[in-house]
Parts: sequence; C-alpha cells; structure tokens
Amino acid sequence: MEQATIDSIRTSLENERASLERQLLDSGASIEGDQVEVSFDEGFADSAQATSELSELIAHVEQLHATHSEVVAALARLDEGGYGICESCGSRIASERLEALPIARLCLACKQQRG
Repeated sequence: MEQATIDSIRTSLENERASLERQLLDSGASIEGDQVEVSFDEGFADSAQATSELSELIAHVEQLHATHSEVVAALARLDEGGYGICESCGSRIASERLEALPIARLCLACKQQRG
C-alpha cells in the first residue's frame, strides 16, 4: 500500500476517533468506560418515556464505545506495523477494502467465512 494511502487512512481514523470522543462526551459518557451520566427533570412525570430514552441512550453509547475501540485498535495496528494484515489468515487485506472500511481486521475471504 502506498504511503499516501496510509497517511490518508490514518487521518481519516484520527478524525473519526475525535468525532466519536466528542459524541461520547456530548452523550454524558466517559471515553474509556461505559458510565453514562443522565439527568431528567425532577418533575418528569412519564417514567416509561424516561426509561425508554435512557435505554436508547445506553444503546447509542455502547455502539459509540464499540466503534471507538475498533478505531483505536486500527490506529494501534498502524503504529505497530500490523495494519492491513488479516488477523485470521495473515494475508494482506486489499487496499480497496481498507479504504472503504479502515477498521477492517479481516480480508474479504475470511470475513465471508465468518459471516
């Protein structure tokens, strides 16, 4: 893979990490943990709605954390020299796949086998 492509992917991953961290903080969550601070008005009468909103927020934060972890792991692979190597078979991951999905850990063949 060309250095310009690697640099572009790194920039994209760093921007994605910063965006995810902002979203986590805006949601009242910590970046590294899974604690969420939620506050509702004391006069909020509809506890079912509050529970529903809390459930949606927790699901959103969990997804943000999962994506953040994948982005951080991809950046670590870039730093350590293992980026672009399939974690299953050890083959190179096609650069087109990495450009489309920079957090990819598996080549397309191994991903299709796993489903």
